Amino acid sequence: MTVEVGGEVELNNRKLYAGALYNLDALVKTNLFLICPNNSGSTFLKGVLANSKHTWNLKKEGQHMLGFQGVSTNGVGAELLWATDKWIKYFADESSYDWPVTKKAWYFTATSLSPDASIFFTKSPPAILWVSQLKRYFENSKFVFMVRNPYAVVEGIVRRKSDPSITREEIVSLAAKHIMRCFELQRNNIEKYAQEGIFFTYETLCAKPDLLVEQLKTFVPELTDLKMNDAIPVKGMYCEALRNMNEQQIDQLSRDDFKNINRVFDQYERHLSYFEYERIS
Repeated sequence: MTVEVGGEVELNNRKLYAGALYNLDALVKTNLFLICPNNSGSTFLKGVLANSKHTWNLKKEGQHMLGFQGVSTNGVGAELLWATDKWIKYFADESSYDWPVTKKAWYFTATSLSPDASIFFTKSPPAILWVSQLKRYFENSKFVFMVRNPYAVVEGIVRRKSDPSITREEIVSLAAKHIMRCFELQRNNIEKYAQEGIFFTYETLCAKPDLLVEQLKTFVPELTDLKMNDAIPVKGMYCEALRNMNEQQIDQLSRDDFKNINRVFDQYERHLSYFEYERIS
């Protein structure tokens, strides 16, 4: 439940400060973006950053906030497959975005645990395609790049992408093509923006959270209060502590699913090896 009182917003018994009533153009010293494919564990990390008193955050993904001026996955049928051939040009077209207006809207709708927070943070999976634009329009922009085991990603997409007009085989193949294209884009981002970003995997996040906290603190020194042991709200339905769910999800794939996935992955072995993931036969 959200209750607004003066310059404060109360959400789930937490006192938050509303960006609309503060000059975030002056307060924000770092614009931090989580760049990560969908179904890759970014919701947990978003929650961790939102629990820091040093960050301004959005209630939802940036692409889904009121005032966002650009192409979002809402209502176009590309919710989980936006990097496939059918959609990628649609999301990559820079003329479709008005970043100065979007920045104002994001700052206006952002909230923080402290009115003195100096970091603005947000994430949207299609932002893998927007890194150069974000760097151009957001001062002192920094990027956290992350990927996850692609087999688990495919399973997550297939489980959520119900469409009676498409067979499971077709959805599996589309999901596999989508994540391989995301891997290609992410690899380019990591190599091109090495000075403005850090990279880690979902598996590292789960296995070595304390190490990741130190990495983030080194990258953005103001992040002094990150806690990886908190249970984070997921999809607005339940709270989840950090745990590696790869095995649980990959076990849901059938023998036919693996055949269809590997038919695609075998064409992109260089991307699997770059991120040190192995083919599962």
